[in-house]
Amino acid sequence: MRIIISGGGTGGHIYPALSLLKEFKKRESDIEILYVGSKHGLEADIVQKEGIPFFPLKVSGFKRKISWENLRTVYRFINGVSICKSLIRKFKPDIVIGTGGYVCAPVVYAASKLSIPTLIHEQNVIPGLTNQFLSRYVDMVAVSFSGSEQYFPAKKVKLTGNPRATEVATAEAKQGFESLHILPEKKIVLVVGGSRGARPINETFLSMIPRLVELPDFHFVYVTGEVHYEKVVQRIGEHVPTNLSVYPFLYNMPEVLAATSLIINRAGASFLAEITALGLPSILIPSPYVTNNHQEKNARWMEEQGASIMLLEKDLNEMALFQAIHDLMNDETRLIHMSIKAKSLGKPEAAELLYKEAKAMLRA
Repeated sequence: MRIIISGGGTGGHIYPALSLLKEFKKRESDIEILYVGSKHGLEADIVQKEGIPFFPLKVSGFKRKISWENLRTVYRFINGVSICKSLIRKFKPDIVIGTGGYVCAPVVYAASKLSIPTLIHEQNVIPGLTNQFLSRYVDMVAVSFSGSEQYFPAKKVKLTGNPRATEVATAEAKQGFESLHILPEKKIVLVVGGSRGARPINETFLSMIPRLVELPDFHFVYVTGEVHYEKVVQRIGEHVPTNLSVYPFLYNMPEVLAATSLIINRAGASFLAEITALGLPSILIPSPYVTNNHQEKNARWMEEQGASIMLLEKDLNEMALFQAIHDLMNDETRLIHMSIKAKSLGKPEAAELLYKEAKAMLRA
């Protein structure tokens, strides 16, 4: 089996692609993969570290306002389609898959014009421009959350979940507690702003640290992001509360998530896949700096489902965050309810579902 897969720009597009490829490798004894991504995107580094053949493509995204730069974007798209057609003819894939980000537009579009089976995966509740455009041409659209189907052609759309969920669904809480050196009877509150950290979350939580003594029954695990760690440690100083552990980064996040009772984080798509797979209650602080403001739409949808509480960054302060944590952690009934709701939204079998859908397309 030969696969071309493309997705990039953010981890939310890259990691679902890698999770899906792991599922294909597990189930197919004879498989060849080619990953097409932006030469300047995160994927150029991440994918090649995984040992997956990588083809770099020079592309750019549309600006959401009238701009001369959009003319260059159109040229790069047309040129990218031409390059991708040549690449596809040479590689001869059985299927071409896109997981979002503007880099996958010329790849998937070219495949559709060459009558190669095509599938795109949408991670967010509200789809991005690239997938909305590609949905007119592809054979199948897979979505992560119920409610996203309305944005795509009804005959093409399938609810599969996010394949990233599959990787965390089997994580064991015991390993998480052991790695953190925390007794399993403790309830963990995990505070994290993503792999690089989030300054507004860091600033707010730093201000809140002196009040952690008011919550002695809970242990706070604070992940600063590697770029912020030294400054955070300096600001905390020597007076670290006994119920606080500070880390720059956690490499065993699935196990830590499995041991967690409540998480405070951004609202990226891959993260939502992870917490819904585990049924983890959350306080979501969406980043206002992302394309199409999709994190706020993700967080608002999660709150409407009863799985999360949303705090907008403009409303974020020490009192608001402390009160939200205090009220939730002291309301066991509500935590259980949020956990059940989150779990009902998750699709831990997502990678397997996507694999089966792809195979069914090839047999059709």
